[in-house]
Amino acid sequence: MRVRRALAALSTLVAAAVLTACSAGGTADVRLAAGTLPPSSTSDTTATTPAPAKPVMAPGVPCTITAKACVSLSGKQAWLLDEGKIVFGPVKIMPGKKGSTTPVGTWHVLYKEKMHLSKEFDNAPMPNSVFFYNGVAFHQGSLAKYSNGCVHLSAAVSLKFFSSLDKGDEVQVVR
Repeated sequence: MRVRRALAALSTLVAAAVLTACSAGGTADVRLAAGTLPPSSTSDTTATTPAPAKPVMAPGVPCTITAKACVSLSGKQAWLLDEGKIVFGPVKIMPGKKGSTTPVGTWHVLYKEKMHLSKEFDNAPMPNSVFFYNGVAFHQGSLAKYSNGCVHLSAAVSLKFFSSLDKGDEVQVVR
């Protein structure tokens, strides 16, 4: 019996709310009569964050438009880019061997040395070295044998990379 009375009182309240809203020319939100808030007045302050922008790929290479140098380890190729456009390449490269692989990722040119002598490898000459990762560089080297992590280029190509890349330029290395 109590439940019936409560339901009758509630339905009377709902009917009154609907009639009041209709006579005022508005629309009724029945949830107000039941004690809930409409969606626009909830206290949910969760902000939606937009999805991160998808990187813009440079045409003809497996790197984004922000790269100045792009290296494909699987394709054993490299390119020089300017504002996403190929300005040199593809050229043949020889990457690091198994156990001393060339690191994959986005790096920046750290420094350059015209004739670097590798202390790690008995003062082995590394002409036209452009270092972009700790101990890893583009440089003149064998295109027949895998390197110890560096990116080997021919003599002419290493000179082009050396003269084209500057400290801070982005280097992308992809599989």
